[in-house]
Amino acid sequence: MGRSPTLGRKTAVLASVFTSVVALDIITKRWALEALAGGRQIQVIEGFLPLTLAFNRGAAFGLSIGDDPRLIFVPVSILAMILLGVVLVQSARNDHLRIWAASFVIAGAVGNLIDRVRWDRGVVDFIGPMNLIVYNFPIFNVADMAISCGAVALAVSFWLEGRELDRLAREGSPPLEAGLTPPEPGRE
Repeated sequence: MGRSPTLGRKTAVLASVFTSVVALDIITKRWALEALAGGRQIQVIEGFLPLTLAFNRGAAFGLSIGDDPRLIFVPVSILAMILLGVVLVQSARNDHLRIWAASFVIAGAVGNLIDRVRWDRGVVDFIGPMNLIVYNFPIFNVADMAISCGAVALAVSFWLEGRELDRLAREGSPPLEAGLTPPEPGRE
C-alpha cells in the first residue's frame, strides 16, 4: 500500500525545516560556546544587540521552575512534539501555514531539547539581551526563534481556520468540502 501524497508533502516540509533549524541551532550554539566563553561579548548592533553566552535552565524568558527543571521540560517537550505531530498529520492538505508552523515549532523544540538532555547547565542562549529602551529582551537562540515564529504562525492558522468555518457556516456550506474540520455540535 502506497503512502498518501499529502502525508508525503507534510513529511518533506517537516524534514526540510527540521534539518535546517536543528543544524543551524547546533552550529550556532557550538560557535557561541567557543566564541563567547569567559564572559566575552560581541556587539552586533552597538547598544542594541549584543551576543552574550547564557545558560537557561528555566522556561521561556528565563522563568525558573524548581531545582532540576529537566524533570519537567523533557517530558513536556516530548508531549508537545507528539501533539504538534498530530496537528501536522491532521492539518488540511492546503493549510500550508499550519504545516510549516508546526514544523518550525517541532524543530525548535528538538533544538532546545538536545541541550536539556545532554547536560544540566540548561539551554545555550546567546542572542541578546536586546535593548528595547524600556525593556531588555531576554537572551535567546535559533531554536527559540523557530518556536516563537512557528507558534505565532500556528495561532494565525487556527484563527484563519476559525474565520473560514464561520464564513462557511453563514453560507450553509459543509466545511468538509473545503478541507476543513467541522465545528463541534453546538459550537459556532
